Amino acid sequence: MFTAFARAFKTPDLRKKLLFTLGIIVIYRLGAHIPAPGVDYSKVQQCIDQADSGGLLGLMQMFSGGALLQITIFALGIMPYITASIILQLLTVVIPRLEALKKEGQSGTAKITQYTRYLTVALAILQGTGLVATARSGALFQNCSVGSQIVADKSIFTTIIMVLTMTAGTAAVMWLGELITDRGIGNGMSILMFISIAATFPGALWAIKESGKLADGWIEFGTVILIGFVMVALVVFVEQAQRRIPVQYAKRMIGRRSYGGTSTYIPLKVNQAGVIPVIFASSLLYIPALIVQFSNSQAGWATWIQDNFVTGDHPYYIATYFVLIVFFAFFYVAISFNPDEVADNMKKYGGFIPGIRAGRPTAEYLSYVLNRITWPGSLYLGLIALVPTMALAGFGGANQNFPFGGTSILIIVGVGLETVKQIESQLQQRNYEGFLR
Repeated sequence: MFTAFARAFKTPDLRKKLLFTLGIIVIYRLGAHIPAPGVDYSKVQQCIDQADSGGLLGLMQMFSGGALLQITIFALGIMPYITASIILQLLTVVIPRLEALKKEGQSGTAKITQYTRYLTVALAILQGTGLVATARSGALFQNCSVGSQIVADKSIFTTIIMVLTMTAGTAAVMWLGELITDRGIGNGMSILMFISIAATFPGALWAIKESGKLADGWIEFGTVILIGFVMVALVVFVEQAQRRIPVQYAKRMIGRRSYGGTSTYIPLKVNQAGVIPVIFASSLLYIPALIVQFSNSQAGWATWIQDNFVTGDHPYYIATYFVLIVFFAFFYVAISFNPDEVADNMKKYGGFIPGIRAGRPTAEYLSYVLNRITWPGSLYLGLIALVPTMALAGFGGANQNFPFGGTSILIIVGVGLETVKQIESQLQQRNYEGFLR
């Protein structure tokens, strides 16, 4: 990986793209530290160390690079864009108009991207309003005595200004990501997501050292680092694993020329769903805690939820979390990969899997293989998400968004691998060695 970056800096146009990307990253991190108007920053700093960053709140805090609880202009980060992208991807399966746009190629993709931008702004307004309302009421920092004084001016005008500022910040983050995609090294939103997560690592790791008891915390610190390296190695191994289904294309005579006759393969990844099932499961499990928080009920059901589904180390929480991850892994793979469509495209262009008849038998075979490899992929996702929760409970509390937690490691490793592939592909285009060289 470091060799690829070193070679990229020696290539003038790639060096410009890398430096441009680094400049955008600096702007993004600066915006994550500029407080929103109407926020008493000194009181935020008093309360932020006591904040409970579990569940969906911790997920949004991670994707915002720590800017959410500081209530900055980039407090919402890229979470509205991620949510909008997932919603549009799910609606593509349900709404025929979106499915038709997806099949139109580049023009249809551009239209769906435009819809994603509009939905991102709408979600940013919704989430910004919720964040400001939570901060005004003091519920954002429940254990802090000055939590209700963070927003001193509780007028409607100040609230509107804060919401508009955060919405504009989300739009700016979306624009910065698209700039990296167009003029940088590509994968703009993924790189911003990578930076947001990586930015929280140093502070969280140092907090582990400070809270440790063995040898002034260095033993706990070293243990967490070791666990992190083991998890990264495991994630890299599984993320690169794929089942390659061979495909043969028959020869066709068009005039006097022969076309086809090539061999290729369909790569089916073991973790075909990526990190989406973990995000879905985390979001869904936060709903019961959210209902209890806003209902202020002392009923038996509220107490039961508070005892069993708020702390991440409870057996009921762990079992439900694992089952939800497995379910959403199969669900997302089912809507993102259509065996019938792949089989029809293969049949249209004269392709077939050796030993399998074209058409419906091919679709059934692809579905059979996909179901078989999704099982180990979903179990792997569940283990990656839960092992840190249980192993690191003694170092910083059970939280799936803890450093080297499942969601953060999956995103960092996935984006890192994809970025290196992008750089290597661009290097190969500029430094291709022919046979005569």
